[in-house]
Amino acid sequence: MKDLGGLMKQAQAMQQKLAEAQERLADLRVEGTSGGGMVKVTLKGTGELVSVELDESLLVPGEGEVISDLLVAAHADAKKKLDAESAEMMRQAAGPLAGMKIPGMPF
Repeated sequence: MKDLGGLMKQAQAMQQKLAEAQERLADLRVEGTSGGGMVKVTLKGTGELVSVELDESLLVPGEGEVISDLLVAAHADAKKKLDAESAEMMRQAAGPLAGMKIPGMPF
């Protein structure tokens, strides 16, 4: 039973590390860009879009479709970065259990 107690302590420590990683993730901000930096979007760690910056040169009649495409591309860039940061935070929190397929665990 001694090993079971040790395993339980490890599981509790990992749960604490995962909770801390989720808190850091909530505070995380990532920026995605497109059009050579003409469009920038910022996402929170939760995936919430918090800001959009457009280069004023885009704000001319007839550029609506271009702006739409650039916004989608900038969001995709930010989302890719967010997913990578999130996965790395969870891998670090999981420690030696990272990569194991444990039901209900986010890594």
